[in-house]
Amino acid sequence: MVAPEGASPIRQLGYKLKRYYTPADIARHNDVKDCWVSYFGRVYDLTPLLAANPGPLARPIINAAGGDISHWFDAGTGQPKTHVDPVTRLEEVFCPWGRYIHVPPQGPESNWATNFVTPWWEDPQYYIGQKAGKTRKITIMNLMTKQKNTLEVPVEETVEEIRERFWVHNAHAGSYTWKRMGRVLNMEKTLEENGVKDETEELVKLGIDPDDHIPVIHLYFDDDLTEG
Repeated sequence: MVAPEGASPIRQLGYKLKRYYTPADIARHNDVKDCWVSYFGRVYDLTPLLAANPGPLARPIINAAGGDISHWFDAGTGQPKTHVDPVTRLEEVFCPWGRYIHVPPQGPESNWATNFVTPWWEDPQYYIGQKAGKTRKITIMNLMTKQKNTLEVPVEETVEEIRERFWVHNAHAGSYTWKRMGRVLNMEKTLEENGVKDETEELVKLGIDPDDHIPVIHLYFDDDLTEG
């Protein structure tokens, strides 16, 4: 998989980059040693930032790990929101969960580090991909083993990207032909582009549980285990 456009090649990552991440993908990375956040539709891995900046200023970011922090920032400028302090009458960064890394103190502090060039919210090295605009469920059934797995996937992903997600359930997923109702799927297109319509909203409007009507993709074994 090619790295998402704009993602930095500087850092060595211990995982494979995706173009899109679901809220559930992000939520799994929720502690100081594995910290992802999203804001304004983009996903960031702040784990190295926390490792380089231990201390109380890291706590608000750790507490937000796995979640969305768009409310920390101004949608127009992309910069942290500001407000006027009611005591000092001075404009300062609005920190609803407490002051965080690279936010200056209200007044002079001897231990305030100013040796960073770019604040983390402007630093492209932490960007790892986009947050899915919408997700949908798809069930994948292996016709040889009869195993079924239901995945929640970004609607923007191609079938090939969905197959990469499925590898955790079947290391030989590349040795199967993927079909929907007997028709071979184009792996470079999305489910919708393959005619697999997402009917979730329509079903909800009708009072029908969408989980009872999840589309199924069938895997046909190609008798070749060279792909893994």
